[in-house]
Amino acid sequence: MTLIALAAATPLSLPLLDGRMNDAGASQWTVVLVLGLLTIAPALLLSISPLVRLLVVFHFLRQALGTQTAPSNQTLMGLGLVMTWFLVQPVVVQIEQQAIAPYRAGQMTGWEALDHAKPPVAHYLAHYAREKDEALFVNAAGLPRPRSAADLPLKVLAPAYMLSELKAGFAIGAVLFLPFLLIDMVTASITTSIGMFQLPPVVVSTPLKILLFVMADGWNLLAGALLKSF
Repeated sequence: MTLIALAAATPLSLPLLDGRMNDAGASQWTVVLVLGLLTIAPALLLSISPLVRLLVVFHFLRQALGTQTAPSNQTLMGLGLVMTWFLVQPVVVQIEQQAIAPYRAGQMTGWEALDHAKPPVAHYLAHYAREKDEALFVNAAGLPRPRSAADLPLKVLAPAYMLSELKAGFAIGAVLFLPFLLIDMVTASITTSIGMFQLPPVVVSTPLKILLFVMADGWNLLAGALLKSF
């Protein structure tokens, strides 16, 4: 009963974003909120951002080149994060203008700010989520058929967006794999026909693939293609 009374006496209020507190008891909720955000931030970043598609494509590229650990996971993650920030910056600006700035100015409560931050995120997710994937989760949730994608809740848009991004990433990765697969096949055919059975074809094909990728300025082409796909 003591905990219930304490919770009732301490109103739930979000902290001000400039470091100040709404009241004396808000510091407790500040710690809970910050720790909660730190816990779910990686999951949110990997689920409702372009990072999903980028990491899938980077993985396929590394497998196609035959370089098992080059570039390293940290390097690819860093590149993915920078490109993700570049792609979602318009959404972040909208959230800043519609929710964060009014909240800092004291024009709305914390929960109202969260409500104003949802439309830009929902619009972004709905723009890239396929109708087929949205229908799947609408049926799974037992929701009535919406009039438009704008009426869908985030619990439907987020998993639908993830499935759509995974499909797009695998499609790009498959196309990316084809020229390198051709080099592997040609190299294996040549080494076998001249009797070099003791030499693994990957030893010959890997430098050729890397050389081709570098000569074609592959990173620039890949980054440009990925940016244009959004």
